[in-house]
Amino acid sequence: MNRWVEPSGIYETHLHVRDLERSVAFYRDQLGLTLCFTNPKRNLAFFWVGQARQQMLGLWEKPEDQIVRSHFAFSVSLRDLEQAPAFLAERGIACRDFFGNPEGEPTVHTWMPAASLYFEDPDGHSLEYIALLPEGPRPELGSIPLSRWRELHRQTGK
Repeated sequence: MNRWVEPSGIYETHLHVRDLERSVAFYRDQLGLTLCFTNPKRNLAFFWVGQARQQMLGLWEKPEDQIVRSHFAFSVSLRDLEQAPAFLAERGIACRDFFGNPEGEPTVHTWMPAASLYFEDPDGHSLEYIALLPEGPRPELGSIPLSRWRELHRQTGK
């Protein structure tokens, strides 16, 4: 008998929001997620993330004092990540930088390595687009701009 049940991913996550209608508009109309279910009596909505039936995001309208700001990341391709700053800007969504990198440039978390771009929803939840990178980890570099990561790999050939 196995000692553990080994998850293969996270199927569903939930966020508490102040205004369900406003949040549905943000995730559907600005980020392009597919609304798959709503229940007005319970003040909730569910979205497919990626292909239908693979992953879900649930939104629950709650009073302000019940909203705890959260963070989660959407997996994206590197190509989509590179286009994300313009995509977000076109929708009036500002990128956030926590690492002192150039505004709107993806940050590489070199210990993984993966490139990320951060932004917020209308309730201040921290959202992220993240793309895993094919190179090996270099944790000694910390968090650096994607352009610097690429420059280092061109120089070293690694």
